[in-house]
Order: sequence, then C-alpha cells, then structure tokens
Amino acid sequence: MITLDNRSVTMPVGIVRILEVVLSCVCFSLVASVGHNNSSQWAWCMFTWCFCCFMSLFILILECSSLNVKVPISWDDFTTAFAMLAALMMLAASIIYPVFFVCSSCSRPIAATVMSCLCFIAYAVEVGLTRAKPGEISGFLSTVPGLLKVLEAFVACIIFISLTNRYTQYPGLQWCVAVYSLCFIFALLIIIFTICKLLSLCPFPFDKVLTGYNVLAVIMYMTAVVIWPLYSFQGNPRPNPCNHCAWDNLVVVSFMTCVNLIAYIVDTWYSVRGLFVPPINKS
Repeated sequence: MITLDNRSVTMPVGIVRILEVVLSCVCFSLVASVGHNNSSQWAWCMFTWCFCCFMSLFILILECSSLNVKVPISWDDFTTAFAMLAALMMLAASIIYPVFFVCSSCSRPIAATVMSCLCFIAYAVEVGLTRAKPGEISGFLSTVPGLLKVLEAFVACIIFISLTNRYTQYPGLQWCVAVYSLCFIFALLIIIFTICKLLSLCPFPFDKVLTGYNVLAVIMYMTAVVIWPLYSFQGNPRPNPCNHCAWDNLVVVSFMTCVNLIAYIVDTWYSVRGLFVPPINKS
C-alpha cells in the first residue's frame, strides 16, 4: 500500500532535491533550444543534466510514496552515493560546457552554465546534509571514506574518457592503464556491494580489506604519477596549433592521476585511523 509522506518534500533535503530537478531541467531545456551538436562534450553535458534530473525526480517520488522502504538496497547509501556522483558530474559539465560552447554573445548557453553551477551547489549541499556526522551510525557510503570511493571511481572514468591510443605504444603507459582499471574495478565493487548490502559475504574483515586495498592503491598510483607524464611528454611537445587536441588529453590524465592519488592518500589515512585508533568514549 502506498502512503504519502509529505515530510520528504518539506525537509531541507527534500527542498534541495526539488531545486535539483528544476535546475537540471532548465539546463537541458536551454541547451536543447540552442540546437543539437554532434560533439562528445555536448553529449556528456546533456546526459549529465538529463540523468541527474531523472534520478532526483525518481528519488523524490519513491520517498514521497514511501516506496523506498520496500527497495531491497541500502537506501541511505544509494541516495548519498548518487548525490556525490551527481555533484561531480555537474561540476564537470559546468566546466566542459562553457569551455566548448559559450561565447560572449550566447545568452542561452551562458544561462545554462549558470543554472548548471547552481545545480552543482545544490547537489553539494545535499551531500553535506546526508553525509554521516561524527558519532552517527550510518551506511559506509554516507561516511567520508565512502564518498571518497565515489570520487575515486568518477575520476577514473574521466581518465578513461581522456585516454588516447598513445598508451598502446609503451609498456609503461599500459601499466598506468592497468592501475587505473584495477583500482576502478575494486572501488566500483565496494560501492555496489555496499548499496546491495552484500558486504557480509566478504570472508575477511571489511575494514582490514579496505585498508590493505587503499595502501596498495596509493603505491600503484604513486608509480602512475611518475610513469604517465614521463612516457607521455618525453619527446612529445605540444603541437602548434593545438585546439583541444589529443595532447591536451594527456595533460588531463596526468592531472586526474594526481587528484586520485591525493584521494587515495586521504582515504588510506581515514582507513588506518579507523582501524588502529580506538573511538573516543564520551560517556
């Protein structure tokens, strides 16, 4: 039986989600009114706005009808992970779209960019509202290490999108791609197993497995931070002219590798602290 829950749309999180739906809908409506573009950047931005609008509306409908309690997943983990993913996607779209499609006389693309930035802020606010507070009992993805897992997986996706055929020519670059792939697969498995409540199937203590994986990921990414730019830029200067050419993708991969290394270092620090530092008893 469906029971309407008005609190889901009157609480701060519900109000923020309504804003997300409206802003993302305005974004893709403005861009669609300008006309279709065959570039992959345009397709990514449109997918981001449509996907986030649909998922936020879907979450609102399920919570308003109280059907979310009947879904056989960890609902809090799912909504928090989606909010984090949507914030990252909106941030990327808010950077990519103006770089490729906005000019000083383009009023609708400028308006779409502003709406996209506001939508990113809304999703960031939702992450802050749904994130687990210190001492609060919650799912793994609602904690800082869980949010970092979403960040690590998303950054790996950006790396995969930016890869060029150059990596097939050098074993060193192939090693870097293997690092990105292995770490991405493990992070994705952690997210899926957490949302589907399957972590209990792990034959070893999850916190120890997570700590060991994070330490290994840091070591692997440290090698990639050195090897990728060494093989990518040695004897390969930036061509002239280069207007968003393949060489720029090599820079994106190098930068995102550093971002993920920092994320894994922070993630490892949280894991080690949680494993070896006992919680403070306030009683």
